Amino acid sequence: MIPQNNTVITYSISVKKLRYFRQKMEKSKEDHLSPNFQIDANPEKKNYKLEIVWRNVVIFAILHSLFLYWLYLIITFQIKFTSFVFCIFYAVLTVFGVTAGAHRLWTHKSYKANLPVRIFLMLCQSGALQNHIYEWARDHRVHHKFADTDADPHNINRGFFFAHIGWLMCKKHPDVINKGKTIDMSDLLKDPVVVFQKKHYIPLVLIFNLVLPTYFLHSILGETLWTAFVCNIGRYVFSLNGTWFVNSAAHVWGNKPYEINIKAVECFRLSWLMIGEGWHNYHHVFPWDYKAAELPIYKHNLTVCILDLMAKAGWVTDLKTVPEEIIRKRAMRTGDKSWKYSGNNVMSSVNNEDVQNDTKEHTWGWGDKDMSEYEMAAVKILNRHHE
Repeated sequence: MIPQNNTVITYSISVKKLRYFRQKMEKSKEDHLSPNFQIDANPEKKNYKLEIVWRNVVIFAILHSLFLYWLYLIITFQIKFTSFVFCIFYAVLTVFGVTAGAHRLWTHKSYKANLPVRIFLMLCQSGALQNHIYEWARDHRVHHKFADTDADPHNINRGFFFAHIGWLMCKKHPDVINKGKTIDMSDLLKDPVVVFQKKHYIPLVLIFNLVLPTYFLHSILGETLWTAFVCNIGRYVFSLNGTWFVNSAAHVWGNKPYEINIKAVECFRLSWLMIGEGWHNYHHVFPWDYKAAELPIYKHNLTVCILDLMAKAGWVTDLKTVPEEIIRKRAMRTGDKSWKYSGNNVMSSVNNEDVQNDTKEHTWGWGDKDMSEYEMAAVKILNRHHE
């Protein structure tokens, strides 16, 4: 009798299993037929595991240790005042190569520059040692196009530290690589200045980031070779962190007058440090504006001050900016109601046509295929160059 009971029990369990698997198969079939069903186009995302690049961790640890030692030399008056002034001057000069060059000119195509200016900006940017222009622009275009997602190289949703420096201490997320391949970079490959720097980046960096400033501090200003080296590294790390704060602080602390549904914020204090790069909420909404802000405000935007002087000299042309009316309407439609910068501070009425004219996708700047025709037609171009 026992074997018969076991047979009955086994049969009962088998029937239950068959019913269970049949229900699962029917559910799976329903899911596949559902209009909301999507095939996972990127299975790598589920399998993603953070991989730390320990070489970079060690390098950044050494650099920041020397930076702290540089600060110690400053507060204990062990370096000359002229050396300190030179470090600040050279930091601003190299950062200008990033803000006016790699950022506003080559990434966002917000203006045009003649050959001598492009060479000057390229040399300044080489002194900043933040990757060559082509790679810098590619990563930044990807950041704008896929902001606040896994495809964003320094995605703020992964934490302040990651957005600031952590993204350089680990391998890129697969989405960054895959989505990065969709960004059109052909315009930069047509620029001989960008191509030249890409080809000769190592010697350019050694000369303009290391040898020249260290030589000047040692041979001209009279610092010992070791102190000159430490001062130069301190200058370099100082400018690095200024740039990184745009990726971190400018996505955390501030208001959102133009677009409330993105992480980028207005962080005007950062504009002092990065000579005009703190107005980040505006910049993500209108990345093709050469001011990277609604108003020039020269005391907060040294980059614009210099670009405007170059424009008067005829060295830079076709400086693109956004009409006040479009800014005002966009702030009213999608901002957090903190907008106050426009000269005519009266809100305009909003209609359905205005909403339809908004750029629906994130864009990386002038020339992005997803930029709305309305905004392209309405853009103001200053100092237009006539062929």
